[in-house]
Amino acid sequence: MNTEAMRVQFIAGAWRAGRGSRMLEVTDPARAEVLLRYPAASRADIDDALAAADGARAWGALTALERCTVLRRGAQALRAQADALARQLTHEQGKPLAEAGREIEQAAQMIEWYAEEGRRCYGQTIPSRFAGTRFHTLRLPIGPVAAFTPWNFPVMLSAIKVGAALAAGCPVILKPAEETPLAVAGLVRCLADAGVPGSALQLLLGDPAEISSALIASPVIRKVSFTGSQGVGRLIAEQAGHHLKPVTLELGGHAPAIVCADADPHAAVRVLGQIKLRNAGQICANPSRFLVHRSHQAAFVEAFAELARATRVGAGLQPQTAMGPLASRRRLDAVAALVDDARDHGARIVCGGSPLPGPGWFYPPTVLDAVPQAARVMREEPFGPLVPVAAFDTLDEAIAQANALPVGLAAFGFTQDLHAARRLAEEVHAGAVAINTVTLMQPETPFGGVLDSGLGRENGPQGIDAYLSTRSVVTA
Repeated sequence: MNTEAMRVQFIAGAWRAGRGSRMLEVTDPARAEVLLRYPAASRADIDDALAAADGARAWGALTALERCTVLRRGAQALRAQADALARQLTHEQGKPLAEAGREIEQAAQMIEWYAEEGRRCYGQTIPSRFAGTRFHTLRLPIGPVAAFTPWNFPVMLSAIKVGAALAAGCPVILKPAEETPLAVAGLVRCLADAGVPGSALQLLLGDPAEISSALIASPVIRKVSFTGSQGVGRLIAEQAGHHLKPVTLELGGHAPAIVCADADPHAAVRVLGQIKLRNAGQICANPSRFLVHRSHQAAFVEAFAELARATRVGAGLQPQTAMGPLASRRRLDAVAALVDDARDHGARIVCGGSPLPGPGWFYPPTVLDAVPQAARVMREEPFGPLVPVAAFDTLDEAIAQANALPVGLAAFGFTQDLHAARRLAEEVHAGAVAINTVTLMQPETPFGGVLDSGLGRENGPQGIDAYLSTRSVVTA
C-alpha cells in the first residue's frame, strides 16, 4: 500500500493520512477502476484542524498587500503545475484534458481576482452630526471559515471559496468531495508552498456528515460556505442557523434556455453547444430545459441532434475526446432513469437515449423532443448530457414555464428584440441571466441563486463581503 499517496489530509501545516476507520475511494470514471483508497479523517483530525485554525492569527494580521502577494504567488504556482494537475483531474473526475486544463486556469484567475479585491475592502468615513466626533468603519475578517465543495468542478469551486476567505484574512478549513480530492490537494499544496500558513489553510477529507456537523457546531468556525445539492444545503443551513453562523449556499438549479420567435435557431444551438456538453453536462449553471418557439422547434432539434451525433465521447485523456464519462455510476443510473421517464411520458428520442458500452460510465449526448412539462427531466436538474426540448407559442408562456420550478440559478435567452430581452432579464427567476451568450460565471461577476437555488453571492466584489464584518468606530 502506498502510504505516501494516502497522505491527503493537510492539517496544521503537515500532510498526513487520516486516522479514521473508514476507507474512501478515488475511481477513474472512464475505466470504473479504483485509483486510490485512503483513510478518512477521524474526529481527532477534525479537532486538530479546528485547534490550528483557532490559532491562525498571523495570516489575518498581515496587510492586504502582503496577503495579495502570497496569493498571487500561489496562482503562479498553480499555473506552473497546470499540466500535471489537469491530468490528475481528468483521471479522478473524467472530464476531457482540455476542460481540466481550463478549470485549473480558471482557479488561478479566481485566486488572482480575490488577491487584488482584498486590497480594495475599504472602510468609510461618515460625516458626524456632533461637533468634535468622528465616525468611521473598519472591515475586518469574520473569522475561521468552513468551506464545502462538490466533485464536478473541484479545483475551481475550491479556489473561489479559499481565495475569498484568505484574501479577507480568514483561515479556512476546506472539505472537498471525497471522490475527487487529489487535484484539490494540489491546489492546497501550491498555496502552502507560496507562503499561506498551514494553520490558515487546511484540507479535511472524510465522512461529509461527520465533518460538516463537527465544523459547523464548533465555536471556532464563524462562517460556512457550501456548494452542492439542495437537500444537503438545507441541512447545512439548519445547522448553521442553530449556531447563528452566516452561510453562503450555491445549490444548483435547472436553467431554462428560451429561444424566441425572432431568434436564429441554428445560431442558438451553436452558442448553447459551447457549454451544454461540457463536463458531460454536469454543470450547475448549464442550460438544462430548452423552451423553443414552435416555429423553430424542428430546426432547433435537428441542429442540436447533428451537434450531439458529431460529439466524440471517450476517455478524457484521449486527444480526440470532446465529452468524457459521467463522474459516477450513480450519475449514469440517474440520467438513464430520466430518459426512460421522458420516453414513458411520450417524448421522442431523437438521438442517444441509452448508456454506451463500458467499462466506464459513458452516456451519449441525448436530444429529447416534445417533452411534456410533467416529465421528470423538465422538473429535476438532469446534471448530464440531456437536451430536453419543449415548444411554446408566446413569450408569456415561455416565462411561465421557466418560472414554474422553485429554483433559480441561471437562465439563458435568445432574441434580437430589446423588449423581449428586457423581459427575460427582469422576469425570469434566476440569479444570473445570459442573453445571446452562455458566458455567466467570471471572477468579477457575482454569481448565486434565488429561491431554492441558494443564498448569497460568490465572485465579484460581493463575493468577498461575506467573509468580512463591518465595525463602526466612534472617536471624540
